[in-house]
Amino acid sequence: MDSLKVRIKRRLEMYLELDIDGLRKFIIDILLRLKKLTVEQLHKEINEKFTLSYSAVGASIGYIHSKLGILHAYKESYKTPIVYSLKEEYLDIIKSALIKTASKPA
Repeated sequence: MDSLKVRIKRRLEMYLELDIDGLRKFIIDILLRLKKLTVEQLHKEINEKFTLSYSAVGASIGYIHSKLGILHAYKESYKTPIVYSLKEEYLDIIKSALIKTASKPA
């Protein structure tokens, strides 16, 4: 595994280890399931289980995009919302990080 993938895996594992209420894991699960989404779609999905403001959801997805490096952001025009999608080359890393954090005792 090259150094970039190792760093991304480490960042993702740290991000998930700091998950207190399961929200971070839930967001990553949604990303794995949907592959592509907007902040509005993610907000609807999250609010089925958690109560979170639209801006907090936007901040969460922005953090994942900018700090973890596992998302690609695309905006067709200035009038359309940003569409976030998982980078295919990190799918195995994401799945293994979720399994690793799920197997750790609380």
